[in-house]
Amino acid sequence: MTRRLPDPRGELSAAVIELLTRTPGSTVPPVRELDPYGEDLHLTLHTSYELHYQGFTAVDENWEWDPDLLRLRRDLEIQFRTALRADVAGGDNVDEELDLLLEPTSDTDGIAGFLADHGTPDHLREYFAHRSIYHHIEADPYAWVIPRLRGQPKASLVAVEFDEFGGGRGERVHAQLFADLLAGADLEPAYLHYLDNVPAPMLALVNMMSLFGLHRDLRGALVGHFATAEITSSPASRRLADLARTLLPHPACAHFYTEHVEADAVHEQVMRRDVIAGLLAAEPEQAGPIVFGIQATNLLEDRFADHVLQSWNDNRSSLRVPLSALAAPA
Repeated sequence: MTRRLPDPRGELSAAVIELLTRTPGSTVPPVRELDPYGEDLHLTLHTSYELHYQGFTAVDENWEWDPDLLRLRRDLEIQFRTALRADVAGGDNVDEELDLLLEPTSDTDGIAGFLADHGTPDHLREYFAHRSIYHHIEADPYAWVIPRLRGQPKASLVAVEFDEFGGGRGERVHAQLFADLLAGADLEPAYLHYLDNVPAPMLALVNMMSLFGLHRDLRGALVGHFATAEITSSPASRRLADLARTLLPHPACAHFYTEHVEADAVHEQVMRRDVIAGLLAAEPEQAGPIVFGIQATNLLEDRFADHVLQSWNDNRSSLRVPLSALAAPA
């Protein structure tokens, strides 16, 4: 399938997207100070990171390691990292942060609460479109941390990844299960199909995963993020499975979430007892980065939820282009 370059969202993303149509080694545009959570920065960053994933059909694969493009990406990463550091509390009490993740949330809170009280099938489909950018690469960034761990933390993280990748069965890979969910919801299941319609809050969350995965000095932050995703997934997935059964009848819509309810309850224990505890035993200085990864994840998830809920409460789409304005999937 053709993977085209996205539509630009500002001066820098327009310049970089045009640059990628040329030969590697072409002059890379300079970087100025941008909104660290804004559309232009995060589309540019996402496009740069995508060169390490599936890439783009018409883009020379040698752009992946072009030194000048990497310098541009580094400058954007510094702006993003600086903002994340400034906007979280920090600290090094890992157990306290993990315990906070286990505190129960009200059924009336957040996006799931809105969907339960006021949600329509179109609201849930819109939520799926946002999450497709995340779930199309759901476990891929975590693979980069494997060679940066040793002993039991490495073995245990690989065990969790094995489940994320379907236990060796392609049709059970979680990214494939989400593609099946999209098709069941009458949405387009193709890789990153909704990228042009998903605004910066979700791109920032996905970019954070790539940022943490690609930098060895952020290995603790990636472990903290991975643990946060696994610890909070099981109760959230249970609620979303119930909502999917109510709002969208296709069994694939609920199946993606029911698959996560039991598995992620086990993953929660593995991540906490084996991966995090083992990493801290070997490298106690990773406590601060782990806490940062947890807090940054919560910050960006909250920003995403705030954006969606504000849009829905204002009776407008949370996407850049409403699903109703798009062509129906084939």
